[in-house]
Amino acid sequence: MRDDQIAAVLREANPWWLAAAMGRSPTEWTASHRLLRDRGRYDLGYRSNVLDDVAKGPVDDKLVVLTGPRRVGKSIALIDAAAALCARDDVDPRQVIHVPADDFSAADLGRAFVLGRDLTSSVDRPEPRRRVWLLDEVSGIPGWTATLKRLRDQTLAGDDTVIATGSRWVGVEDVTANLFAGRAGSGAHRRIRHMFPMSFRDFLMASGRNLPAPPPAPLWDLQSATVRDQVEALTFLVDDYDLAWQAYLRSGGFPRAVFEAVTDGAVSQGYLRDLEAWLVADVGPDDTPDSVALLLDALAARTTSPLNLTKTARDLGYGTRQQFDRRVKRLIATFAAIECPQRDERGAVIGGAQAKYYLSDPILAWLPSRLRAGLAEPDLTALTEATIGTTLALALENQQEGRLAFGDTIGYLRTDSGKEVDLCPVAVATAGGTGTTTPIESKWVARGWRAEAKVIEGKYQGGVLATRNILDLSERAWAVPAPLIALLLR
Repeated sequence: MRDDQIAAVLREANPWWLAAAMGRSPTEWTASHRLLRDRGRYDLGYRSNVLDDVAKGPVDDKLVVLTGPRRVGKSIALIDAAAALCARDDVDPRQVIHVPADDFSAADLGRAFVLGRDLTSSVDRPEPRRRVWLLDEVSGIPGWTATLKRLRDQTLAGDDTVIATGSRWVGVEDVTANLFAGRAGSGAHRRIRHMFPMSFRDFLMASGRNLPAPPPAPLWDLQSATVRDQVEALTFLVDDYDLAWQAYLRSGGFPRAVFEAVTDGAVSQGYLRDLEAWLVADVGPDDTPDSVALLLDALAARTTSPLNLTKTARDLGYGTRQQFDRRVKRLIATFAAIECPQRDERGAVIGGAQAKYYLSDPILAWLPSRLRAGLAEPDLTALTEATIGTTLALALENQQEGRLAFGDTIGYLRTDSGKEVDLCPVAVATAGGTGTTTPIESKWVARGWRAEAKVIEGKYQGGVLATRNILDLSERAWAVPAPLIALLLR
C-alpha cells in the first residue's frame, strides 16, 4: 500500500482522533460504530474482561498477543478497550491507535506505525506520550513478528502498549523469540491471552438462568471439604443444571449463537454459514465446504476414542494420512480443536501414540448435521466429554500462561488393563509448589455410575466422574453432574 492509503485506513479506523481535534466528546463515535452497532443486534450483555487491564490500567510498555477463534469477539474487545481509554481523563484519545491489519503486508504494518505516530504527533506537545496500539488480525501477515521485533527494538513503539490479535497460532517459536524475549514489557502481565467462546459460567449469566454458580476450585483439589459443601448445597437443583447444560451443548458459547438460541430457540443457518466460512478459509481454503463439514463430523463422531489418523484419512477419502493430519493441525492452529494426547504415569506425553481431539465449542459439532444432509447429529455424551476437556484445558492455561499454545494442557491415560481415564492427572502449580490435577472421567449417565467409576477409583483411589444428574459424594470417586464440574473448573 502507498502511505496515503495506509493513512486513510488509520483515519477511518480511529474516529476519536477527529472528535478530539474538534473538541467534541471523545466517545461520541460509539453510537455509530459498525461493530458496536452490529453487536447491539445480538447482545445479551456479555462482555469479555480479557483486556480490562489495558482499558483501566496505566499506559505502559506491555506487549500482549491476543488469540482465539474467529467470530468470538476479538475485534469488539479491541473497540471496547478503545472506548474505555477514550473515556478516561488521564488518556488523550490521540494516544489510542487502532490498526485493522487484515489486508496489510509486513511492510504496510511497519509504515502504519510510522504514519500512526505522525498523524497523532499533536499529542506529544509539550512532551512525548506513550501510545496504545491495537493491532487487529495481525497474525495472518507473513513476517509480522519480525516486524514487531524491529519496531520494539528500534523505535518508540518499544515504550508503548501493543496489543496484537489474530485467529491463527502459527510459529510458536517466532512469537516467543521475536516478541517475548525481552520485548514484552517491564511489568507483570499475561503476554499470551486467549479469547474463547463463553464458558458455561458465562452462558448461565448471559442466558438469564437464575442458578447459583459455585466459584472455581483448585484444579488439584476438586474433592476438598469446601467443594463438598458447595456442591451438596445444590443437590435439589441438579435437574435444572442438566437442562441448562443441554441448552449450552446445543448453542455453544459464541455470543451471537447464544443470543439466537436464547431468543429464537436455535442458532440460525446464517450464523452457522459464517462459522463454516471461517473454517473453510483457515482450514481448507483449496477444498469444497463439504470437506470441512465432513472433517468436523469425523472428529465429533470419534471424540471419545483415540483417533487413528491413517484409517480416518482413508475413510474420508484423503489421498494420504499427511494430508488429513495437516487439516487437523490447522483446526488446532485456528482454535477450532484441542488435542488430548496420551500420557504416561508421570503425566508426560507418549510420543507417537494416538491422541483424542475435542472440538473447542459445542456448536462446531452441530454444524455438519445442520448444513449437510445425511450427517448425524452429535451425541450429547461425546459433547460433554469434549466440553469438560476443553474447559479443563482453558483452566490450565488461565493458571499458567502458554500451556495451550504449546499443547501442554490435558491428556488421557491408558491403564494396564487397557481401560482409559479421559482426563488424567497433569502437573499444575499449587499454593505449596507443584501438584497434579484431579483425574476426571466423563460418563454422562443418569444411573449406574458406580460401574463406570471403578477404573478411575482403582487407578487413583479417587477422582471425579462427570455424570448427567447424579450427585453422590459417598465413595472414593465422586459422581458430580457435568455442569457443576464445568463451574468448578472455570
